[in-house]
Amino acid sequence: MTATIVFCVTGWVLGWVVFGRPRVLAAGIEPVAHAPAAATPAGLQRAIIIPARNEAGSLGGLLMDLTADRAATRTPLIIVVDDHSTDQTASIANAVDGVVVVGAPDLPIGWTGKSWACWNGVAAAQRLLGLTTDEGGDLQLVFIDADVRMAPGALDVVTGQQRNIGGLLSVQPHHVAVRPYERLSALFNVIAIMGVGAGHSSPPTGAFGPVLATTFADYQRVGGHQSVRTDVAEDVALAQRYQDAGLTVNIRLGADLINFRMYPKGVRGLLEGWTKNFCAGALSTRYPTLAATVLWVTALGSATLGLVDGIAGQSLLLHAGIYMAFVAQLAVLLHRVGRFRWWTSVLYPVGLVTFFGVFVRSTWRTLVRRSTRWSGRTIDLTQRAAAFESELT
Repeated sequence: MTATIVFCVTGWVLGWVVFGRPRVLAAGIEPVAHAPAAATPAGLQRAIIIPARNEAGSLGGLLMDLTADRAATRTPLIIVVDDHSTDQTASIANAVDGVVVVGAPDLPIGWTGKSWACWNGVAAAQRLLGLTTDEGGDLQLVFIDADVRMAPGALDVVTGQQRNIGGLLSVQPHHVAVRPYERLSALFNVIAIMGVGAGHSSPPTGAFGPVLATTFADYQRVGGHQSVRTDVAEDVALAQRYQDAGLTVNIRLGADLINFRMYPKGVRGLLEGWTKNFCAGALSTRYPTLAATVLWVTALGSATLGLVDGIAGQSLLLHAGIYMAFVAQLAVLLHRVGRFRWWTSVLYPVGLVTFFGVFVRSTWRTLVRRSTRWSGRTIDLTQRAAAFESELT
């Protein structure tokens, strides 16, 4: 019993350490060393690129946010890239004044759908703004997922901070869980923050794809989405390209300014989404961080089993105290990443079982079957290895 208590206490402490103190997206200019000189807002162009595949249920909200909030720096271009949707996605976008709808060409072999849509969105921005590859250094690109919602002024904050710190700015939106099953993503969100090292001063090992801001010049410098065309977790891979090029990657939490619902279409979408991202994220995590995170997750399970033993008559108060310590910890961490009901942390074992199930499923599909599914497409993971080998030869 003593060893179990020590293990749980160690895991609890590591949970705080590994999560760290992620920075929150907030208005105001952050002083950053090595930051490039900022362009004046009046002379800065921005292109908003929204890849959308069957997003009729959510796209309208984002477009309403972007077009209603005519921010301090007027956005000259909002591009929705319709990725072969079979619903009313294109019609909804076409009905909004000031929005340009571009149909993605047929998906080439070796590309994932989102990277292809983003790449074509940038190409459309070049055409519409009359830019060549060597021009447009002041142009900011902001990639936003269709299910994101933005508070008034949020876009200005994103582009202002990117302009100040340079490189790639990634924002993880505040997770708003509406339906009960959506709370199954709670633990995943905490682990995702831990995995990339968002709460520490060292450079993160990845990025979050819902909101990405960069300059056209830096995007071209790293090869853009073409350089990560075979990667399932294109956000993680793109962050690595920026760091390889000597550019900074910064992560912010959306907090009160940017939020989203995760996988609102049902449990199947939730399982497919986390299965797709899980292994790629884990493989990019630093080994000490990965080990500490695994220990923390295991301690969560150990505390749960201890509570079961306590209910069976073995040191109930002690085991209940350990369990409630993890409940309190999760309540604090979940408040940082999303909006969840109080009982989400109390019933964390349900999310933990889901987590382990997705871990097994993701490992099987990624490392054994070498394929995964997302948005109605089967993604062949062997293409990444083939593309990597071709680049080496």
